[in-house]
Amino acid sequence: MPIQDLHDVERRYEELAYKMSTPEAAADANAYAQMMRDYKELTPLIEEYRRCRRLEQEQQEAQQLLQQEADPAFTAMVQQELCEIARNLAQSRENLKLLLLPKDADDEKSVILEIRAGAGGEEAALFAHSLWRMYTMYAAKQGWQCETVSENTTELGGTKEIVFSVEGDSVYSRLKFESGVHRVQRVPETETQGRIHTSTVTVAVMPEAEEVEFELNPKDLRIDTFRSSGAGGQHINKTSSAIRVTHLPTGTVVECQDQRSQRENKECALKVLRSRLLQQKQDAYDEAYNAQRQSQVGSGDRSEKIRTYNFPQDRVTDHRIGLTLRNLQGVLDGDLDRVIEPLILADREEKLKQNHEDTP
Repeated sequence: MPIQDLHDVERRYEELAYKMSTPEAAADANAYAQMMRDYKELTPLIEEYRRCRRLEQEQQEAQQLLQQEADPAFTAMVQQELCEIARNLAQSRENLKLLLLPKDADDEKSVILEIRAGAGGEEAALFAHSLWRMYTMYAAKQGWQCETVSENTTELGGTKEIVFSVEGDSVYSRLKFESGVHRVQRVPETETQGRIHTSTVTVAVMPEAEEVEFELNPKDLRIDTFRSSGAGGQHINKTSSAIRVTHLPTGTVVECQDQRSQRENKECALKVLRSRLLQQKQDAYDEAYNAQRQSQVGSGDRSEKIRTYNFPQDRVTDHRIGLTLRNLQGVLDGDLDRVIEPLILADREEKLKQNHEDTP
């Protein structure tokens, strides 16, 4: 959308503000919630648009003043002010271009996050647990809620595999770049000779799919019940409340046993299954798209090594954008914005570049 067309968007923004203030809007909770989401989404764009117009007006007034003024000292002051306005105006127009870029349709969604130990045996499982801790600590800082769907642990406290949901506002927009292979380099506690081992963990981040987005045909599902295992108390371990759902056309299997009832486990398993199947569909599209154009941030292919956590050198390196940070433990303690913000910025810059290339 050209910047000059934002007048109509501003008018819609003002109409939303008026509608939300009426008694009729409060009567329909769903409609009001949608208006609130639309209003919140448009606010950064309209605020920058108004700033841009204000700077254009200031520039015009300063230019007129310059034409009318003959005093050299005053003219120099106005010219200096014009230079400052021009810099701010150029930045504002660039900000508007970024805000006008098409957004990922899934950015506002919650996610299903899967972590699996890869190469490295027990050391990989221990690091998988560290990544789970990192994401849950980051989620807590963001005010998001985490809920475990299934978990397979080791005797030493590692995690072979864990599936959990992260619920909140715009979760996918911040976690979507975490999909891929995470590599750790450190001396394992079990290593007696002090040798550095390299292990890998895979992370998959899937936007949570609603029923209306991916409808499951009951004929395509086989649902089995079994007795839960592991911690969970007497009730969980003595009843067949755990659920295994198999999607027959694709062979995709989802298990859920962390909820208290069979019904809750079934709902949870179906939620994960929808997200996995929707992600498979999206991956097929991405593969075709990336054959034509490769994003700077990467395709999100889970076979890609996206990040290395090097303990001896106390550094975290994101290979997609060449970012290297110190204080590795801080990142593992949930200070993940230091990695996420540069990735978001790089993605926006790449999209802006593509937008310029695609514009005739």
